[in-house]
Amino acid sequence: MHADKNIPVSDVIVIGAGASGLTAAIAAARKGASVLILEHNSISAKKILSTGNGKCNFTNARQEPSCYRSDRPQLVQDAMEQFSWKDTVVFFEELGILTKSVNGYYYPRSAQASAVRDALLSGIRELGVHVRFKTELTGIQFKTDGFHIQTNNGAYRAGRCILATGGIAAPKTGSDGSGYLYAKQLGHTVVRPLPALVALSSPAPWIPGTAGVRCDARVSLFVDGEKQAEDTGELQLADYGISGIPTFQVSRYASVSLAEKHRTEAEIDFIPEMPAEELYPYLSARVFRSGAKKTWRDILNGVCNQKIADMICRTLRLQDSLIRNFPEQTVKEQLALIVRQLKATRIPISGTGAPERAQTTCGGVPLKEIGVDMQSGFVPGLYFAGEILNVDGICGGYNLQWAWTSGFIAGSHAAD
Repeated sequence: MHADKNIPVSDVIVIGAGASGLTAAIAAARKGASVLILEHNSISAKKILSTGNGKCNFTNARQEPSCYRSDRPQLVQDAMEQFSWKDTVVFFEELGILTKSVNGYYYPRSAQASAVRDALLSGIRELGVHVRFKTELTGIQFKTDGFHIQTNNGAYRAGRCILATGGIAAPKTGSDGSGYLYAKQLGHTVVRPLPALVALSSPAPWIPGTAGVRCDARVSLFVDGEKQAEDTGELQLADYGISGIPTFQVSRYASVSLAEKHRTEAEIDFIPEMPAEELYPYLSARVFRSGAKKTWRDILNGVCNQKIADMICRTLRLQDSLIRNFPEQTVKEQLALIVRQLKATRIPISGTGAPERAQTTCGGVPLKEIGVDMQSGFVPGLYFAGEILNVDGICGGYNLQWAWTSGFIAGSHAAD
C-alpha cells in the first residue's frame, strides 16, 4: 500500500483494547500481519478486571444456543464452531494461564482476573503489537487504499480495520458507545443499545420492607402478559427492586420491553423446588396438625425468609390472626392464597439499572449485516468483534466467550 510517509500505516488497525480487541490483535499478529491498536483509555481491558467478581469466569463448558441472544442465532453457533470454548482454554494456556474448572465454569488457577488481562497484554507485546493509548477517534473513512482514521493524536491508515469498541455497559471502563457512531459512519445500522445483565426496579409497595433478603427463587419476565424468559437462582431484594443472577438473566427482555413501552412484570416463585400441588398439602398438614394456637406467620416460619412471610401476611391481611379464629373452609381458602403468593408473586417493573451498573449490552450492530468471518457485508476489510455486535450472553462466562470467539475470527480473517 502506497502511503504518505508521515501517516503510520499498518496491515490491521484494531479500535479498542478490550477483551475482543486484544484477542483480535493476537490472532492477526500470529498470522504475520502488522497490527496497531488504538485505545481511548489510558489502560487496556479494564472491564476484564471486574468479571467473575474479580476471578474472571472466562468461559463455560456448557454451550447451547439459548446461552446467547441475537438477531441471527445461527451465525453465533457457526462462529462458536470456528473458535469454541475448548479453543479458548487452549488459547489461554498457550498464553501461560493455568486454568481450572468449577462445574464447567472456567477460571484462571490463580483466581485473579488480572492474570487474564496480563496474559493478553504479554501476548501482544511478544508479537510486536503496539497500542496507542488516550487516542480518541474523530473520524473514519474507507477509501480505495484502505481505512483513513483521524484521531486526537494524528491520522492512521490500514488495509483492514476491526471495530472492537464495546457497548454501553460499564462506561467507566471505556465502553461509552462511541463505536456505534463509527459503525454508522461506515454504513451500518445499530439496534438500540440497552443495559443487560442488570437489576430491575419495581414500585411494588412491599419491596422496601424486604430489602436485604437473599433467597433461592425463580424469576419470570412477562411482557403484556406473555412469559418471555425465566431463571432460577439466588434472588436479591433491594429497596429499589430485585437483583441477583435470575434477575440478570431475564433483564435484557425487560430492557427491550420497557424501551418499547410495553407492560413489563416479573413473577417470583419463592419455593421453586416444590410445585404448588405439593406445597399446599405440606402447609395444610402443618396447619391442621399444630396450627390451633398459631398465626400464619408462625406456619411460614422456616418455609421462607421471615421478611417474605411478613410481606405475604400483610398483603393478605393475615399477619396477627390466630388460625383457630377462622372456620375450616376459610382456613383452606387462606392457605390457597398463601400458596399462590409464594409461587407467583407478580410485581410491575418500572426500569432497569443504569448502563454503569450493567454487565453487558443488548443491541448493537446486527449480525444480519456481517458474515461468519465477522466482516462487514457493506465495507470490505471492516470487521467487528465483541460487545459492539448485537449479541448478549447469559451470566456464566458467555459474554467473554463471545469476545474471544468474535475477536479471534475477526483477527484471523483480517490478517488473511
